[in-house]
Amino acid sequence: MHERRQEWDATHEVIVVGSGAGAMTGALIAAADGHDTVVLERTALLGGTSAYSGAACWLPGTQVQERAGLGDSTEAAETYLRTLTGDAEPERREAFLRHAPELVARLEQDPALTFAWQAFPDYVPAPGRMDAGRSFVPLDLEPEELGDLLPLVRPAVDRDRAGQSHPDGPLRQGRALIGRLLLAATRTGNAHIRTGHHVTGLVTEDGRITGVEARTPHGTVRIRAVRGVLLAAGGFEGDDTLRTENRVPGTAAWSMAPRGTNTGEVLRAAVAAGAATGLMDEAWWCPGTELPDGSAAFTLGLRGGIVVDGDGRRFADESLPYDRMGRAIAAAQAPAHLVFDSRQGGALPAITVPPVGPAGHPTAAAWVRADSLPELAALIGVPAEALTGTVARFNGFAATGTDEDHHRGEDPYGLFFADRKNAPGPNPCLVPLDRPPYYAVRLVPADLGTKGGLRTDPDARVLDTGGRPLPGLYAAGNTSASFTGRVYPGPGVPIGTAMVFASLAVRHMTTGPGPA
Repeated sequence: MHERRQEWDATHEVIVVGSGAGAMTGALIAAADGHDTVVLERTALLGGTSAYSGAACWLPGTQVQERAGLGDSTEAAETYLRTLTGDAEPERREAFLRHAPELVARLEQDPALTFAWQAFPDYVPAPGRMDAGRSFVPLDLEPEELGDLLPLVRPAVDRDRAGQSHPDGPLRQGRALIGRLLLAATRTGNAHIRTGHHVTGLVTEDGRITGVEARTPHGTVRIRAVRGVLLAAGGFEGDDTLRTENRVPGTAAWSMAPRGTNTGEVLRAAVAAGAATGLMDEAWWCPGTELPDGSAAFTLGLRGGIVVDGDGRRFADESLPYDRMGRAIAAAQAPAHLVFDSRQGGALPAITVPPVGPAGHPTAAAWVRADSLPELAALIGVPAEALTGTVARFNGFAATGTDEDHHRGEDPYGLFFADRKNAPGPNPCLVPLDRPPYYAVRLVPADLGTKGGLRTDPDARVLDTGGRPLPGLYAAGNTSASFTGRVYPGPGVPIGTAMVFASLAVRHMTTGPGPA
């Protein structure tokens, strides 16, 4: 934080820090309304974790759900969220629900932005839940439409981690979302993209945030914001020090954030300027299949196998939505293992991002194979009698179709991913383990990003420790504390809420004449 009068290297009406879905939505709205806008991204690539994602947008009651004939409504989503979050932050919840349909209608006015509903159930059984899901995704984007902008979009996680560019063919999922937002924003003529700008500080004059400091390959620059600064640069999942200080389970290596990013500098800068924080021990959790290099692959949609703790016993419904299963793994006796048989040729009975298989696991501790369950138990360090008993009990459940211990296969989410072709019993989520050899992979408590951060109001204004807005400063996405608290309501809530509050931030900062 700097109180002295500044000499500026550049001036814009709106500064957006970050380039994920929330940041790019804010930049597009500001630029489309005629405001000179700059996007500051610390790396050479745009999109952050959003580019890795499936790009589900949890934005209820919009024209997209109406086109699909879902029968969704703002009122149903309100009931669902209120049931899950209680009386916490009703003003921000209402602001999100009220603005979501308006934002989607505004976005789809641009020919670069088109969305379609995609089935994916909401995550928690509660009134207002959509069993088939209410989130939607962007349509694929042909690379020719992006033209020279294509190299700016971060590739999918497997290629990005390998240092590779986009494959041939259309951009899909998160890459399509970032590409479409980038295309729409740049077409306005008012959006300026600055990569290699690592924002490390905020500039304060007369009690107002008036700009940022950023490290660049050419030195430190100071950039002025006439109307406001929107921080939408992700969380702090990439910084093990901040994780430890705030008691966030797991490690930076297990997070799905792009490597070397989301290390919390903008969060520290805002705190130095007087900002308050909340939910700092929270994240958007998921099971992670541990990889030989110490990183993890986001793991969801189990189609078989069981998950056991260090005692060789099941501790949860393995078909839980990934956030809930990630929490269960964090709470269980470590380490946890996914145990499965050869019913699918030894392939992992789950979806992983990035895709993984035994060929990529030369480390025996990460992916092991054995001809018998006692041998497998010895390899993963659990009691042999406990593991064989656990498998026998589960196989009995598979025969009857009822999981008496954890009720697997009784929820629409678990059934959504069930492999009915390979499930011989009455419950497609209960696939017996009876075809040796057997396999086990180690699971860790991974995350899609932290969800604690700066406290904000319904206009996404950052609040100080006394609950007052810090003039000129706004936050959205994982840089802010989520109004959903300790619950992950459905697919695309992180992206959907980031987009809405970025839009609300820009609307607030650009309404009226602005500061003198």
